[in-house]
Amino acid sequence: FEPSAGETVITQAQKLRAEDVISVVGCVKLRPLGQENKNLVTGEIEIHSTDLTLLNRSEVPPFTPGQQDLPNEDLRLKYRYLDLRREEMQQTLALRSQITNIMRDYFQSNGFLDIETPILGRSTPEGARDYLVPSRVHEGLMYALPQSPQLYKQILMVAGYDRYMQIARCFRDEDLRADRQPEFTQLDLEMSFVEQEDVLTIVDGLVARLVKDLLGQELSLPLPRMTWDEAMERFGHDAPDLRFGMEIVDCTDLAAKAEFRVFSATATSEGGAVRGLNVKGGAANYTRRKIDALTEFVQKDLGAKGLAWFRVEEEGTLFSPIAKNFSTELLGEIKERLDAEPGDLLLFSADQWLTTCKVLHGLRKKIGAEMKLYDSNDFHFSWVTDFPMFEFNEDENRWDSMHHPFTAPRTQDLPLLDSEIAKCRAQAYDLVINGYEAGGGTIRIHDNKIQQKVFNLLGIDEKMAAERFGYLLDALQYGAPPHGGIALGLDRIVMLFARTQNIRDCIAFPKTQRATDLMTNAPNTVDTRQLDELALKIIPQSQR
Repeated sequence: FEPSAGETVITQAQKLRAEDVISVVGCVKLRPLGQENKNLVTGEIEIHSTDLTLLNRSEVPPFTPGQQDLPNEDLRLKYRYLDLRREEMQQTLALRSQITNIMRDYFQSNGFLDIETPILGRSTPEGARDYLVPSRVHEGLMYALPQSPQLYKQILMVAGYDRYMQIARCFRDEDLRADRQPEFTQLDLEMSFVEQEDVLTIVDGLVARLVKDLLGQELSLPLPRMTWDEAMERFGHDAPDLRFGMEIVDCTDLAAKAEFRVFSATATSEGGAVRGLNVKGGAANYTRRKIDALTEFVQKDLGAKGLAWFRVEEEGTLFSPIAKNFSTELLGEIKERLDAEPGDLLLFSADQWLTTCKVLHGLRKKIGAEMKLYDSNDFHFSWVTDFPMFEFNEDENRWDSMHHPFTAPRTQDLPLLDSEIAKCRAQAYDLVINGYEAGGGTIRIHDNKIQQKVFNLLGIDEKMAAERFGYLLDALQYGAPPHGGIALGLDRIVMLFARTQNIRDCIAFPKTQRATDLMTNAPNTVDTRQLDELALKIIPQSQR
């Protein structure tokens, strides 16, 4: 705004403040030589204004979208319309739109039909809690919001729609965390007359397309595959981060020979295991004080009883407060087993096998980040397959499905349903990206007899099965083809490609960790008239 624009325009311009909405009339000119701003797309030009109209004056905002030091997340969520003006948020939501379009285009080009499934459905109390919607027309009855389109997409296969996909909205009333939301979006797909490899191959192609279009890189296919057993043995987790090594090494047989009671007693107990990690070059990074902090971490956060460690000295000997309980020969065997060299730090967990998995996975993840053992901009994609069919629920003393009750066992494991179900492996598979489960799927049971046998093992008798899943079981009796599919978490995939740690940054209007919307104050109370129409009454918790 130059003096030539006139006193009225200049006076008005001087009163403008951040976030005001204006209309400007003027001449677009090149900036003087040497005054270009290369950080802006429009940095080579400027507008010499002759007229100014204030379209909407802004109140003083609680924060400025362009400021470097962001306020706390609750304030940003309350004023989400301001937070969404931030360049990072606009880039992330543009990325989300791009990913969604790539997905739709890819599956359309591969012969998939985009078919919507109902939002108001029947409650099937499996897994997480349902969000329930009371019916006004049918007093006392409830709809449930879908946790996934699982049963509908299986019925579509029976109906002859051989390739289905959908960008589906799903709802689960469960405890939340940074990468979880009560309402979320998934890419859902199902295919008829397929085996596991067919599903993995079609998703491999999608991943390659995303990597090429978003990162400009060519991805080698097929993506690496490992079984669940291998993932747990090597990395302690069914979604391992494969951007770096540091694999778990089993030392149970060596621990049994130690005079250190924690090792020997655990190694000789039923289900006990002693397993370790070699943190290459870790001795310099982790002083005794930092090792104590690691010990506190595994005890408080991971449920470990403790943490044993050895430091490999320059001369190659193993130093530790517990080293006196090991013979020189046994220390040499441990050193050889873990391929230890001077400067390495060896960490051990002695507990039940599953606990050692949890502890060593947590340590591996923490140390990998602290020592920067990988480039945070790198991506690694892989598959984990052959999950256990069932997992034992100790709280309720029964078996649960590891995925869902419609998962087919491996053909060679069918006899185990009558004998050793703990050893039964499923035709189940997860897509893993940088240590996150980005999606999971299975080949489904299409035989009614096998389905009922699985239900029986889960404590679901024929009457209960008919009540909960009768419409699917009926459909399976009318020419159901072999079928399988997968669901990929769209929110999580956007989070990974946007290189953020918070899934709320990838959703326009997310909920907090307490499942509330701070902008609209949802959930909220409703008036008595609405409750009366639904034949509902709110009973305070103190009166229940």
